[in-house]
Amino acid sequence: MGLLNFKKKPALSEKTTNAEVEAFLKGYSIEVMPRTAEKVDDFTALLPKGTRVYIAHIEGTPIEEMVSTAARIKREGYDVMPHFPARIIKDEAMLADWIARYSGEADVNQALLLAGGVAKPHGTFESSMQLMETGLFDKAGFKRLHVAGHPEGNKDIDPSGSDANVMEALRWKQSFSERTDAEMALATQFAFEAKPIIAWADAIKHAGIDIPIHIGIAGPAKLQTLIKFAIACGVGPSLKVLQKRAMDVTKLLLPYEPTDVLAELAAHKAANPDFNISHVHFFPLGGIKTNANWAIENGGTSGRPANAS
Repeated sequence: MGLLNFKKKPALSEKTTNAEVEAFLKGYSIEVMPRTAEKVDDFTALLPKGTRVYIAHIEGTPIEEMVSTAARIKREGYDVMPHFPARIIKDEAMLADWIARYSGEADVNQALLLAGGVAKPHGTFESSMQLMETGLFDKAGFKRLHVAGHPEGNKDIDPSGSDANVMEALRWKQSFSERTDAEMALATQFAFEAKPIIAWADAIKHAGIDIPIHIGIAGPAKLQTLIKFAIACGVGPSLKVLQKRAMDVTKLLLPYEPTDVLAELAAHKAANPDFNISHVHFFPLGGIKTNANWAIENGGTSGRPANAS
């Protein structure tokens, strides 16, 4: 008697990967803080090999905690990029000390330079440009410097709502990138709508800014959480995407996922290979594990964690 030939049912968890999204997510980066990194037992179970991990420096966080977190993540095989917020660095001596600690104790040679979300500077620095002008990063052999980008403007820099000051700063950073050996990129604030992002990227390219863009994307999170962070971070017109979703009772309790915005950006990149957005940078507002698991489920080989490679 022959065996019954039942066909195996596909696993419910099987998911078709969007090839354009998979390509767009290759080499993505993610942001952590010392307190959020502590909740992760093993980054190699979550992040692809060689992922760049930014470490956000919130006012009041001791530099010892920042360096310790950097060293731990570096030991697990990842590129570490700590924040250097200009307005909480008192002077060149403090900046030199931070650079020396990161370099000597955590083998760090890259940094994100930004003004920082502090209204009143703690000392002599107010902007990332002043940090770059010290020459201390070059002297310490830092190979990569990222600076902030703002697809929807920045009211702190341009209170009038124009982009005059932001564009002036970008032109200065473009000039700096042309006279330094360090690799540079614009790591941007997150936004929720693809079309304004594309328009902004095209506009700065037309203005002669050819620094590659690492586009900020909010990872999966509760809608209420995202709206809170978006308002606090000054996210502009694309906030209406979340507000519209909040008005839909059927979606109100469902977590937001960045599927739509990434699919649209990825499709644009596939159709326009010279598009100046080169990488995705995730803000894991719903948690590092939640964000990494989304990338694993949606990113194909680009999301595969190191311990699964």
